[in-house]
Amino acid sequence: QVYLVESGGGSVQAGGSLSISCVAFGFEHSRYCMAWFRQGPGKEREGVAAFDYKRKISYSESVKGRFTISRDNANNIVTLQMNNLKPEDTGTYYCAAEEIPPGYPSLLRRVAYGNWGQGTQVTVSS
Repeated sequence: QVYLVESGGGSVQAGGSLSISCVAFGFEHSRYCMAWFRQGPGKEREGVAAFDYKRKISYSESVKGRFTISRDNANNIVTLQMNNLKPEDTGTYYCAAEEIPPGYPSLLRRVAYGNWGQGTQVTVSS
């Protein structure tokens, strides 16, 4: 059974940085696509960054150049480093994992993932 646990959220002022991590259990990490999604107040859950099993990375346009996703397959950890945070980055951040076949249109689609963590809150004040 796939089990994902996020940690590292918190509160920061605009322009600050935070790092959040996801520890994964129950599957062969290197074969799975891993992603971070977020859901702001009153908003749909959206894909932020994703890492496929060949280490190809995708970012949403809203975070490109500010966020960095990385994965440590040996320790089953995926980390999202968030710099130059903005108030619109506020939300609950979720880790997701799935064995997505090659050629799938986008790794940032919510429907592509069937395994989710419980979420960690990130709050950015202006």
